[in-house]
Amino acid sequence: MPGVIMDLGPGTLANLQTLSNPSEAHVIFSHLHADHCMDFPSLLVWRRYHPTLAAQRRHQFMAPGYAPVHLGRLFSDDQPDGVDDFSDTFAFSPWQDRQEETIDRLSVTPFKVVHPVEAYALRVTERTGASIAFSGDTAWTRSLIDAARDVDLFLCEANWGTSTDNKAPAMHLSGGEAGRAARLAGAKRLVIVHVPPWLDPEEAVTAAQKEFDGPVEFGWPGTVYEV
Repeated sequence: MPGVIMDLGPGTLANLQTLSNPSEAHVIFSHLHADHCMDFPSLLVWRRYHPTLAAQRRHQFMAPGYAPVHLGRLFSDDQPDGVDDFSDTFAFSPWQDRQEETIDRLSVTPFKVVHPVEAYALRVTERTGASIAFSGDTAWTRSLIDAARDVDLFLCEANWGTSTDNKAPAMHLSGGEAGRAARLAGAKRLVIVHVPPWLDPEEAVTAAQKEFDGPVEFGWPGTVYEV
C-alpha cells in the first residue's frame, strides 16, 4: 500500500530513503514555502531515473493550485521561465477549502489558514477512524480548531516559541496558541513542531502545557507516532 508524504522540505528525502522507497508514495503539501517543498525536485529525479526504484505508476499529488507552475520551475532546464511538466509521474489536484479528498485508504481534508501564501491545515483520517491533523504554517485561526477536532494526534507548529509578542503578524503560532487550539479542538495528543533552532523547543512545549492538559511533546526528527 503506498504511503503519503506530507510536505517535503530540505533534507527530508534523504531520511525518507532510509524508511521506504520514495517512489511508492503520494505527495501532499500544506503550502509551498521553500522550507516545506524544496526536496520535491530531488524526488522527481528519484521517481524518474532511479535505476531500480523508479516509480512504476502515477501517484496523487495535492497542493495549492499554483503548485504545478511553482514547482515545475524548480525542475525545468529551460530557464528562467520554463516549467517542467511532471504529469508523467503525478496526477495533480488542487486543494479546495474543506473539500474532502480520498487517497487510497485515507481521507484528507484541507482547511485554509492564515499565512502570506495560500496555505492549509490538513486533517487525515484512516478507514479505521484513526486521525491526525497538521497545522502547516499559520497564525491563529479557528480553522485550526475545525481541522484538529477530536483527532488522535495534532502536529502543530510553534515557530514563535513561547510568545507572539513583537512578532510579524499573520505568520506563525506560539506554543501557547498551539496548546489553546488543541484544547478547544479536543485533540487527544499534541506534538509541537516547526520550532527554529535558535529557540528552545521545550519552552514552547511548556507554553503549550499551560493551555492544554493532555499529552504534549516536541516532535524530534526521526520520531515515529502510532495512532
